[in-house]
Amino acid sequence: MQKKTITMLAALAVAAIAPSAQAFEIGGANGWKFSTDGFLNVFATYESVGTRPTGVIGGSIGGDQTGTGESQQQFRVRTGLLPVGVGLNIQAPRTNGVDYAVRLGLYPQVQNNGGSRTDLSPNIDFREINMTATGDFGQVLAGRAINLYQAKNILTDMTLFGAGVIGPVNNGPTMGHIGYGYLYPNFGAQIRYTTPDLNGVKVAFSVNDTNDIGAATIRNVPRLETEISYGTVFTGGKFQTWLSGIYQQASFSDAEFVTVPVTLNPDGSITPEHVVPAVRPGGHVTSLGGAGGVQLDLGGLQLLTSCYGGKALGMLGMQGADALSADGKERTNWGFLNQATYQITPVVKLGLNYGQSRAELAGNDTELNIQKQQAAVVAVTYNVNKFVQVIGEYTWAQDRWFNGATQDANIGALGTFIYW
Repeated sequence: MQKKTITMLAALAVAAIAPSAQAFEIGGANGWKFSTDGFLNVFATYESVGTRPTGVIGGSIGGDQTGTGESQQQFRVRTGLLPVGVGLNIQAPRTNGVDYAVRLGLYPQVQNNGGSRTDLSPNIDFREINMTATGDFGQVLAGRAINLYQAKNILTDMTLFGAGVIGPVNNGPTMGHIGYGYLYPNFGAQIRYTTPDLNGVKVAFSVNDTNDIGAATIRNVPRLETEISYGTVFTGGKFQTWLSGIYQQASFSDAEFVTVPVTLNPDGSITPEHVVPAVRPGGHVTSLGGAGGVQLDLGGLQLLTSCYGGKALGMLGMQGADALSADGKERTNWGFLNQATYQITPVVKLGLNYGQSRAELAGNDTELNIQKQQAAVVAVTYNVNKFVQVIGEYTWAQDRWFNGATQDANIGALGTFIYW
């Protein structure tokens, strides 16, 4: 899910956390260069999921293969939190002191969709399609890239190179701590400016393509995101901290009623087309959030804490359907992730983290709504060489509702990464 797997998620995180690997580069004689970078990962996962409480709303553990909510176990061979990543880069000759580049990032999965033998729908996800201009003025990016808000929260999570919580998406990556400590920032179309390094400080802001906010689908105000970061290196260690933010508005239709089409229900019955009152006719909602974190490296020890909070953010993906109550009111969402890793030997690292995401009641919410999603992960990483890793994980996850009901999952994962 990525400097990053994904411009920042694949290009950034891989560069910062993965074993060292060289991009494959050709050309250069006339100033034009082509290079490729990326990674491939495969995990064997086993999860045991408890019974889903009756009548509850929300929850992200997933693992329900039958649609009954009964206690279940599932084995998969799949990608982890990151998909497979292949980056294609074109570098233009430096012109008037400016470096121009284009990046195309392809991010497929290795698994099929759920238990299907023939459904290849996970392939292929174009997460990065962008151009950059970089010079003494900083950098301008235009195109599709990872969004700024909560990007560093996910990039510093050790399960970025693992599996973490499996989650409800059969044909996509696992969740890591998405929905269990931070929200998925997603990749989107944007125009972004980043300042040059100012004694360790960088400031970035972007104008982004708009998202629906729950059921509010009229989007005539730009989505704005920003990030301020600081990093420094000192004898025996390094330090970084960051703040990020998001703002967007969306409106509801003026129509007093909406028509619900014919629906085929899970039990085989059919609900005919019918008319229902619209949600908040003519109203609008605001998605507003902040996030931040601190990471400290001292020798082989690395400590991290990150957090987020705001309204109309959602519990899993940014500004999803659960960002609002059923009657269209903004929910308050917040969460955090704490983490410690230790490099025992040059090739073995241990890690432990715990995170949770929470929602507060809003509008016509009841005690059946989701209150908290929490997860703890223990991981061991072994560097086979400079470009191959083996990762083993154990994850405990729990969804809790306002009525006190819970659903637990125990997850084991063993996988490998290769980087280039």
